[in-house]
Amino acid sequence: MNTQRLHKLFASHAGTAALLLRVPVGIILAAHGAQKLFGWFGGHGLAGTAEWMTSIGLQPGLLMALLAGGAEFFGGLALILGLLTRPAALVSAVTMVVAIFSVHIDNGLFMANGGYEFALTLLAATAALTLQGGGRFALDNVIAGKLQ
Repeated sequence: MNTQRLHKLFASHAGTAALLLRVPVGIILAAHGAQKLFGWFGGHGLAGTAEWMTSIGLQPGLLMALLAGGAEFFGGLALILGLLTRPAALVSAVTMVVAIFSVHIDNGLFMANGGYEFALTLLAATAALTLQGGGRFALDNVIAGKLQ
């Protein structure tokens, strides 16, 4: 990948609002990923998540648990730091699309009924970050500055 393309990947003209979006969404995603991967915060860990994924038809369960947990945990950490914001946000957005259509869509909108409102909110936030990047206070901008 040439320097100009890398600069486009990292550079963001978004302001402080990107930080206000990026950090809480990153915390939420990282925490959900930690539940899936490590059993932290009341989660079921990798084995429990793999078993559940298999039970809902996402096969192979272990791979799906690793992909979902990894996307959420490592993507969330990346969003918090503003490092590789666009790729991390894109992978997280795709993960939310899968969550909506494989788990929540049949339950309607509202989270109280197991619906997709929370996943949709995370999808909207990560889609916005994919388009705008990490903003002024992201490590991506430090890297972009060194690429010029």
